[in-house]
Amino acid sequence: MLTTQTFDVAVIGGGMVGLATAIGLAMENMRVVLIDAGEVQAVTAAPMLRVSAINQASQRLLTHLGTWQHLTRISPYQKMQVWCENSLSKIDFDAHSLAMPHLGCIIENEAISYALSQSAAELSWLNHIENTKVTHIAFGEREAWLTLDNGDNLSAALVVAADGANSWVRSQCHIPMSFWDYGHHGLVATIRTEHPHQSTARQVFTETGPLAFLPLADPYLCSIVWSLPPERSGALLECDKVQFERSLTAEFNAKLGLCQLESERQAFPLRMRYARHFARHRLLLAGDAAHTIHPLAGQGVNLGFLDAASIAQVVGELYRDHKDIGQYRHLRALERWRKADAMEMITAMEVFKRLFDGRNPIKKAIRDLGLSLVDHFSPLKTLFIQQALGNKSGLPKHCQFAAQEKDKVQNIN
Repeated sequence: MLTTQTFDVAVIGGGMVGLATAIGLAMENMRVVLIDAGEVQAVTAAPMLRVSAINQASQRLLTHLGTWQHLTRISPYQKMQVWCENSLSKIDFDAHSLAMPHLGCIIENEAISYALSQSAAELSWLNHIENTKVTHIAFGEREAWLTLDNGDNLSAALVVAADGANSWVRSQCHIPMSFWDYGHHGLVATIRTEHPHQSTARQVFTETGPLAFLPLADPYLCSIVWSLPPERSGALLECDKVQFERSLTAEFNAKLGLCQLESERQAFPLRMRYARHFARHRLLLAGDAAHTIHPLAGQGVNLGFLDAASIAQVVGELYRDHKDIGQYRHLRALERWRKADAMEMITAMEVFKRLFDGRNPIKKAIRDLGLSLVDHFSPLKTLFIQQALGNKSGLPKHCQFAAQEKDKVQNIN
């Protein structure tokens, strides 16, 4: 006779957002199962290609989850520099002016996932199942049922789909998507520079797209994210190492001297996605399953961590109040909250992309004037810094910053 294991919440997807969501829910004393189609890998000796710029809001969440202490190769950056190609206009941010140790941290995605998995292993309420896929899902009035490819059957009062941009759960539930193609590919690689990066995150807006140099723990290593038209991206993937290095050095105007390729090169298409529904009866979408944005500001994973923190907070409150955590009427406010945050970020990224895209002289004049105005006008600069730090209003409780931190940001000169 087949038996069914019963949980309060089933989280599908073992990436960074799925792990964070599962840990946050388990810390609310709920019985949680995390179903991971893959396996969390230990950190390798060489830096991995995909990195994230973790802002202070996400750092507070990871600290609350007991994950920050497990992280390795954290690369704090004290400065940010943003400028336009062939222009004197720029914006400089400096943690020292805020009396803060850093603006954020560059961390490899695999290192974050591995540290989260260590935190997950410490929780008795959390069952982490790896190398296993969900083959069938059904939603009833009082619970959801899941069948796994190992033959196990599970039930849960709530399912959280955190299974990525091509979410199987979202597809099975026939949730429509709004989306558009940015017409660019994101090329990533690890680069050794002639001059030290000085713990500074740099981004230049060129005529073909933004190019970011993100500082790693080694003072001469940076992770790059280069947004390019597909044909140019393809050419840079296919050309030899020397030609790639020359092209990259020229595109960055040799700001850090000569560039040397230290890794393989990879590229992926850049698309905006926005699910029509973030919640349904007994279902929540989180992270890339609900939304994807342009990487030009590095906010994708931070937005996903806000989903994780919000879900843990709201569902935890419902659980403590002895309410049905899967009833859609109890999840509607959470859905509105997450959709509003995602749309705000999508809109901001689209405005930035359109303004900084192309060679139109009117747009160039507007963006040059805008950068100069922001850099020299304290209230606007304060707003930009708050966004970069992740210190905006309406944050989940475990992402909020202390009053003394807020005073430092507001008193910047």
